[in-house]
Amino acid sequence: MGLKVYGIPNCGTCKKAIAWLTEKNIPYEFIDTKEQPPTQQAVSAWVNALTSKAMRNTSGLSYRALGEEKKEWSDEQWIAAFARDAMLIKRPLFEKDGTAVMVGFRAKEDEKLAKLGS
Repeated sequence: MGLKVYGIPNCGTCKKAIAWLTEKNIPYEFIDTKEQPPTQQAVSAWVNALTSKAMRNTSGLSYRALGEEKKEWSDEQWIAAFARDAMLIKRPLFEKDGTAVMVGFRAKEDEKLAKLGS
């Protein structure tokens, strides 16, 4: 199954992650979440692995467009929102062998290698 990278092609952080994976010779499959939005089932598994708080793309327009009530949302409400609008999900999201292992790309080098390496 290997490593899957979920994001959008024009995202700067996704580009950095892809360049890093290529440099480290780590094979991956890139999934454009605009072309192939994640299913509610996939999003639910990601939230269980990473938490809805870690997955929130708080700097995006979609997040800012949500009302103040988002601060009180349950995981179930976040799962529904993420499934409706993948732009709410922090990018990139990494899934290894079917399990979400990391979201975003700010981890330390050794942590990235441990989570994403083969």
